[in-house]
Amino acid sequence: MQRRFLLLAAAALPLRPALAHHGWSSFDQGRPVYLAGMARKVAWRNPHVEFDLEIAPDLKLPADLARRPVPPQSSPVDGAGLLARAELPRRKDKLWHIECAPLTRMEAWKVAEIRNGDAVAMVGFTFAGEQGEAILRVEYLFAGGGTYGLRSSPA
Repeated sequence: MQRRFLLLAAAALPLRPALAHHGWSSFDQGRPVYLAGMARKVAWRNPHVEFDLEIAPDLKLPADLARRPVPPQSSPVDGAGLLARAELPRRKDKLWHIECAPLTRMEAWKVAEIRNGDAVAMVGFTFAGEQGEAILRVEYLFAGGGTYGLRSSPA
């Protein structure tokens, strides 16, 4: 009887779609993309911090982007080169899903918790050809007055 109750209880639970976790290899690392806007639906948790980004209606590349200093990190990343090559996305989605680093790495960088409504900007990578979902994996995060290299821990 108890087993039947557990089976019925489990069957009554609402099903949630599984969210895919994307490694770096899924993204086109040859084409850095710049995005800026307002954070929505922030999930400050593992396997990585993620949120939706409502794109700024007047999105433009900042004039100083290529000259912004990048912090040293433990992985060899040509940060200055990435910022210099950054482009705006080709697709015109007004809402993007943003994947940041794992929570422990965000804490190592001392990134202040991003909250719904916060203005944030970033350079990162989309799927090759910007196919599929509007997802960006963040390489450099510009938030709260700081710049954070999310590929690895601070050097």
